[in-house]
Amino acid sequence: MPLSNRKGKITFVALIAGVLFITAVATLKPKPERNKRQAPPLLMVEVIDAAPQPLRPTILSQGTVAPRREIDLVSQVSGKVISVAPDYASGSFFRSGDKLIQLESDDYKFAVIRAKAQVAKAEEQVALEKGRSRQAKREWRDLGDRTANALFLREPQLAAAEAALESARADLAKANLDLSRTSIVSPFQGRIRETYVDLGQYITPGTRIAKIYNTDVVEVRLPLTDRQASLIDLPVNFENAESANYPAVTLRSNVAGKTWEWQGKIVRTDASIDIQSRMTYAVAEVQNPFRNDPDSDRPPLSIGLFVEAEIAGHEVANAVKLPKQIIYRGNEVLVLNENNEVSFQTLSVVQSDVNSLVTTTLAPGTRVVGTRIALPVPGMRVDTSASATASNDEYNPEKPSKTPRTNAEKGEDNQSGDLL
Repeated sequence: MPLSNRKGKITFVALIAGVLFITAVATLKPKPERNKRQAPPLLMVEVIDAAPQPLRPTILSQGTVAPRREIDLVSQVSGKVISVAPDYASGSFFRSGDKLIQLESDDYKFAVIRAKAQVAKAEEQVALEKGRSRQAKREWRDLGDRTANALFLREPQLAAAEAALESARADLAKANLDLSRTSIVSPFQGRIRETYVDLGQYITPGTRIAKIYNTDVVEVRLPLTDRQASLIDLPVNFENAESANYPAVTLRSNVAGKTWEWQGKIVRTDASIDIQSRMTYAVAEVQNPFRNDPDSDRPPLSIGLFVEAEIAGHEVANAVKLPKQIIYRGNEVLVLNENNEVSFQTLSVVQSDVNSLVTTTLAPGTRVVGTRIALPVPGMRVDTSASATASNDEYNPEKPSKTPRTNAEKGEDNQSGDLL
């Protein structure tokens, strides 16, 4: 048999054996068993049972301390400044009636002396005319005529003399008034913000001497949005302005590393809404801001100090307070039905801040999902357990959520504009 035929037969037999082996392996190998696929576990969430109740919200604002009354002290007469008070300097305090500036008064003393002389001369003329008038009446009586002429009786002359006397006395009063105005005194208790003249300077009527402000009361203008203003009983009506119950306000500021508080009241609002920001500005007043408290080392409420304010609002009925982290798109929350299926519910927002939101939309017993869900889909089922259920009475906005939030969730917050 030729060698080539033998190699062909061996190759053919090897091929047939390989095919049979592969067929046997494929036929005889065990078939995999089909296992039923289990459903993924449900997402476990916390549940907040809505329990509406009366709530008195606190409204936050901020502003800068300013004097209630501030004026430019000006001179009403001219003269040279010959003396100033020891405390006449920027930042100094003074009492009502304290003399701050003394002007040279010699010219005004001379004017008083001249005015006194004119008064004496006018008094002499009045006395002379009265004597002449009495003499004229006796002469007319001796004539036996019952009708008398007013000019003959010197009545016009007497009236002119009396008018001249009144004018001389007015000139004397004016001279004394100008003399008194050479001593420039403070009209109220206050503090000097800035001085404009000093010793030896000559000033004229209308010259600004100093800028001063009253220290009995300071005020802070607090901007409020429409929503914030609606939560406060602002004194905006003329009829009840005198009997208004002014809302209390607490002012806080950090001074020298410590936070201090001052108590005040909202006494009025600006006359109109700001046309630029559309804000309503409430004005808070604090009495005696510079008076020292013997029981505390609290600093004074200085002019220009930046403060944060907490204003007591009026009571809101049927309010529910929710953590801000479970709010979607600014005013929506997830609620559960009887089958633990989620759905979105739009809220009517009463108040909103960084940590919480207050609404009056939720009915009693509404189950609100208290866990942030990254991609919620209406109709999806979730798992709730007894340990994960709480009411809004137990909610503390300062307490962090039990479920950590992912970066995607935080990004969703930023896109949805939760801050109102």
